[in-house]
Amino acid sequence: MLYSAILDCMVEISGKTQLIAHLGVPTGGFKAPMIYNPWFRHAGVDVVVVPMACEPADYPDFLKLVFRLRNCIGALVTMPHKTTTPGLLDRMTPAVEIGGACNAVRRGADGALEGDMFDGEGFVGGMRRKGRRIEGAAALIVGAGGVGSAIAASLAAAGIAKLGLFDLDAGRADGLASRIRQSYPEIEIETGRNDARGFDIVVNATPLGMMADDPFPLEFANLSPAAFVGEVVMATADTPFLAAARAKGCDVQVGLDMNFEQIPAYLDFFGLPSTTPDILRQHARISI
Repeated sequence: MLYSAILDCMVEISGKTQLIAHLGVPTGGFKAPMIYNPWFRHAGVDVVVVPMACEPADYPDFLKLVFRLRNCIGALVTMPHKTTTPGLLDRMTPAVEIGGACNAVRRGADGALEGDMFDGEGFVGGMRRKGRRIEGAAALIVGAGGVGSAIAASLAAAGIAKLGLFDLDAGRADGLASRIRQSYPEIEIETGRNDARGFDIVVNATPLGMMADDPFPLEFANLSPAAFVGEVVMATADTPFLAAARAKGCDVQVGLDMNFEQIPAYLDFFGLPSTTPDILRQHARISI
């Protein structure tokens, strides 16, 4: 029984196997290989996702080199490289331009590096699947790095009325606010406050929560029980912050929900057979 389960998890690699590089550091918390690779095996797709622990100093050169491999069809980009990647691309989508971050790269037919950003789409897709309304709501996003910027851009595109943006690096939050205002001047935006009062949607887009003794990412006391609280941390299924929000009566979304929701968009981007988040969950070999 155990041997059969191990075989079911394995991905067969041949000389024809195509590669998707999973770029970031550290790689210990990566979940994508345990979602993509079982699905590829089930669907008979000869592709494998491989974690690659690329250091920040090496990343600009390495990204270009990895795409010189004939069998590299794409890259999943994660921390700390999401905000570095736009400056290395030849072409990018509006989501990358507005958010200032990229988590998917492919080589175009002309050899150009093309980038897109799906974190925000994944987060919004998870909210909609849970029946939450975004249009006309007010959202607080704590953390204006790659994933926070993507979520802010996608909420703006989905019709949010008000955005609160907070980052310990105030300039980063202000820069994100400026980019969103250029494309969505009708949205009310405030920066510099991490108090949950008055917000219908509250998102922790920081690494806080990866460790059990991490402090909460925002002022929790004024969080409304009617608020929707989202998390991007994937190292654990339920962070202390989410547990406290759930205990207060809030609907919540765990970090992995965002991951499952965005993978169909990744598969389309790479020109691969796609599927649904529910089918991906059926075949995933996640261990937390």
